[in-house]
Amino acid sequence: MTSIFEQAMGEEFGRLHPMLQRRFGVGLDAGYGCVGRGTMSRIRRGPWWTAPFLQFGRLRNILVPDTGSDVPFVIHNYPYRDPLGREAVTFVREYDLRGRTRRFDATMISAAGGGVVDYLGTHQHLAVDLELRAEPDGSLHLRSDAQRFYEGVVGFRFPMLFSGRADLREQYDDEAGVFRIDLEVVNPVFGFLFGYDGEFTCEFFDADDAPERLKPRRYERRS
Repeated sequence: MTSIFEQAMGEEFGRLHPMLQRRFGVGLDAGYGCVGRGTMSRIRRGPWWTAPFLQFGRLRNILVPDTGSDVPFVIHNYPYRDPLGREAVTFVREYDLRGRTRRFDATMISAAGGGVVDYLGTHQHLAVDLELRAEPDGSLHLRSDAQRFYEGVVGFRFPMLFSGRADLREQYDDEAGVFRIDLEVVNPVFGFLFGYDGEFTCEFFDADDAPERLKPRRYERRS
């Protein structure tokens, strides 16, 4: 079995830069994980009225309300089998903002009909469909699509008026030997909400499970 990203992208996965193939090849069958460490050149947010929206997301590690420059960060990518029997990969980011750690939790699984579902937050309240594409230069272009909110027996398609679409590009710079990442989250009505850009290096290691502190506190069966 290939990684959840290779399954979703098919032959297009092979058009990614080899280092991106390695990074997004994390999985149980591959038997390894990776941790990236680097610096965000900028962490930005939209106008003042976006602050309450971002603060609300902070409560469950879904959004980062702070801004800053030259911000140290770590991203943890571990494969594991969740209690529902699904292969999952952690995408937990930790930012050191003026001595205070902010965290953005995400866990990715294969979608039933193909593709990848990204569960956001500590309690997997928000399930987001992802579109993945290899660009001609070997970079990865990721866009978020439909979003669904789950809490207990409640489940509904989350209105995009109250959320944002993420547009992320990740590439590998051969000359500098670093991964580069650029993200923007935009609301279709209110415009730019949040974004960052930076660079990092990765350490790869054997792994078939994730540390408990990086796993969700609650698992959502619905995707």
